[in-house]
Amino acid sequence: MTQTRIASVNAPSTVQLRDEELASPGPGEVLVRIRYCGVCATDTHGYSAPQFIPKAVFGHEWTGRVVEVGEGVATVAAGDRVVASVGPACGACSMCRAGHTEQCDTAFAEANGIDPEAPEHGGFAQHLLVSERRVQRALDELSDEQLGLVEPTAVTFHAVRRAKQELGAVVVVQGAGPIGLLTAQHARHAGAGVVIVVEPSEARRETARSLGFTEVFEPGSEFQARVLAVTDGRGADVLYECTGAAGLFQASAELVRRGGTLALLGYPMTESQVSYGDWQSRELTVIGSLAYTHSDFLGAMRALADGAVEAGPLITGVITLDELPQLLNELEGGNTKHAKVLVAPNG
Repeated sequence: MTQTRIASVNAPSTVQLRDEELASPGPGEVLVRIRYCGVCATDTHGYSAPQFIPKAVFGHEWTGRVVEVGEGVATVAAGDRVVASVGPACGACSMCRAGHTEQCDTAFAEANGIDPEAPEHGGFAQHLLVSERRVQRALDELSDEQLGLVEPTAVTFHAVRRAKQELGAVVVVQGAGPIGLLTAQHARHAGAGVVIVVEPSEARRETARSLGFTEVFEPGSEFQARVLAVTDGRGADVLYECTGAAGLFQASAELVRRGGTLALLGYPMTESQVSYGDWQSRELTVIGSLAYTHSDFLGAMRALADGAVEAGPLITGVITLDELPQLLNELEGGNTKHAKVLVAPNG
């Protein structure tokens, strides 16, 4: 048995910190000692409305070291550093049998914390007992801090890959939070000719500039004029919507050229209204993107390892598990200067 401390949410805006004993791993399971767990917008949603977020998703951006493995585990061993992941395509579900392995039902359920083997809590804990499918061995050249951002890096790697962005494309990234800044870096790495970042927060715009982006604007007429000037009036080839603000969807679409691509990463928590006729008449390609596949994690780690994606400037704080309730209150209120905060449950 392993003594551990866990943070979970069982009521709106209330974090419960409790001590618990975890059993040794069973067949196909691994016990991980958590090094870092990133805090993201989904965690804030889960803090405000836990009924909408599976228990395993509250604290899903984790990395750590394997302490013990159960019978039959073959991909990792005790002592290995690992990142949160999903398993490869199972080959047995309806999607896989039809040849759609990129949309494997098993991996999709794992990504959303709704599979039968989902743990009872996430990585806001000192230890986590999970299926072997939920871990992937970390690349040796990455620091623990970089590994703390692999999960959101995989989310954005997946989105840019799905968008099939062409070389030399004029790209707009809407929102310069962690997801937007990671998306912008992947888009640049994928060969974008121009990357234009739009963000209302000056602090986040400054972070974008520190990452080497020169076309950085606050929302408004200057930004819109720049998009039209760069494209000779056509509009962006690809726009990555990273805010999840439902009211921006139609305005975002109108910045995309005829025949261009609107890629949706931000997840709206409310209904949205768009002009179906506008989208159809301009033959927009609309790409939804949610979570990732097993291979996206390796791509994300390689992008971090070769410097195509920088994680350091996004990390604005490291806190203890006991400080998590205070941070979530701050994030819920919207009055924060933080980009990405890592929780270090074991100090």
